[in-house]
Amino acid sequence: MKILVTGASGNVGRYVALELMKMGEEVVVAGTDKVRLQKMFGDAADAVVLDLTRPETYGDALMNVDRIFLMRPPHLGKPEDLYPFIDFLKAYDIRLISFLSLMGVENNTIPPHHKIEKYIEGSGIPYAHIRPGFFMQNLSGVHSTEIRENDEIFIPAGRSKTSFIDAEDIGLATANVLHEAEKYKDTAHTITGQESLDYFQIAEILSQVTNRKIKYAKPGFLKYRNHYIGKRGLDKKYVDVTVALYFMTRMGTAKKVTNEFQRLTGKKPRTFKEFAEDNIESFTRI
Repeated sequence: MKILVTGASGNVGRYVALELMKMGEEVVVAGTDKVRLQKMFGDAADAVVLDLTRPETYGDALMNVDRIFLMRPPHLGKPEDLYPFIDFLKAYDIRLISFLSLMGVENNTIPPHHKIEKYIEGSGIPYAHIRPGFFMQNLSGVHSTEIRENDEIFIPAGRSKTSFIDAEDIGLATANVLHEAEKYKDTAHTITGQESLDYFQIAEILSQVTNRKIKYAKPGFLKYRNHYIGKRGLDKKYVDVTVALYFMTRMGTAKKVTNEFQRLTGKKPRTFKEFAEDNIESFTRI
């Protein structure tokens, strides 16, 4: 049987799919752009169209599938957006659904991930929630513009600390869970990097790696929101979700360090300095 990987063109899904293929698993990569998926994975995986807002795409995506990696598409802000797909799965013999959730979400009802976790648990489908800390790719991705253009980190996290983890490490941990479905049935895993850093420390590391002076701007929530919506043109709903997450970060929800990644994989997670050195082009001045 095969493993369905949703969001396979994204940061985490891509690595989940690649790691599963290394393990000899048959993988179905899913998303709304089949051509893009075919270019990314070639003949190594089956590519299918799966749009969680279009139930007519569900059946083909689930053909010969018994395990699923599920992630919430960023543009779907309501937990209810995922419920039809989860309900649809009840008619199939699914051995495990691994949902990409958030660190600390079991005690935080604000993000949509909390209700999605509960809905999966209530469905009766075996599950293994993956609750990672903040992605290192947030800095090399959406937040890299200000680093490249202005030599500053523009994030409203105050002086809080975050146990950043590389999306590649999340992919490896998730693949291990899906590969050993029976072992990890009805479990939850909080996976983090091996250190907890504030953004002043992140700025110092980036300064060392890029040989430029990178500073942490430490903006307030309103200034951050106005910048990302007004100047950057990002979707309002997406920005509001990030505001909520950074608010919780200030409350100390992102600083926890666990050994769960090492327990699942037998390896140590990558440090942020290692990540920055490997992805220096993302931080290089334009």
